[in-house]
Amino acid sequence: MLLRLPTSVSEAQECLAAGAVPIGGATLVWATWQRDGFPELAVSLRELPPANVIGREAVGAAVVLHRIDDRVPDVLRLAAATVGTGAVRRTATVGGNLVGSTLRCLLPAALVLDARATVLDADGVHETDLAEVVAKRPALLSLQWRAPIASAYRKLPAEAGGAPPLVVASALHAGDGAGSRLLVAVRDGYDVVSGATTGDTGTEQALHALRGTALGDLPDAAWEVVAPQVTGLLEGRGNQDSPRLPG
Repeated sequence: MLLRLPTSVSEAQECLAAGAVPIGGATLVWATWQRDGFPELAVSLRELPPANVIGREAVGAAVVLHRIDDRVPDVLRLAAATVGTGAVRRTATVGGNLVGSTLRCLLPAALVLDARATVLDADGVHETDLAEVVAKRPALLSLQWRAPIASAYRKLPAEAGGAPPLVVASALHAGDGAGSRLLVAVRDGYDVVSGATTGDTGTEQALHALRGTALGDLPDAAWEVVAPQVTGLLEGRGNQDSPRLPG
């Protein structure tokens, strides 16, 4: 297998046009390749500057998870900190987790940040939503979002080899002159569902409104996590995402 390490977007685009297979930290694909055979050509974005940004409102796809710290909103930082072991987090990347993983541990956090994705294909760079990233698995360059007022994250314990642990993420965003907006996303099994409502009507009304979204089909066990997290966020006990200097 020939691994290309482009240092510019145009060079990365040429690699994709030549049929190179994008890889992140290769933590997920290596065993599959050992079993089924390695591709002739692969491309890693770890030397590409746009894929290595990290800050208050963006993170690059090539950023390894152990580098995600308090420069990003708490919901994303906490999500990254719960992925695998320390050894995995020193190798696994944001792009590999979102595009190459069936668990997509970072997806609930990205959804409540209302993140947009910058992706690269043989035709060039374009911006898209997370739904396309999940469905089409493009070469992800970076995620961008508007920093929230506050955010929260919880992953429940789970037995090794068992069902994926329940994940609940939430974020409160400033509105564009029309009040605040509350976003909640839950991974239940391998499925991720999300919902949104205003954050200005009070906790009880917000929870009632969220039950009218796709979140309403979640089991009671999931709502036992959602309800207190939303309550803490709206009543000021959630993680307050105060601005920090970019890293």
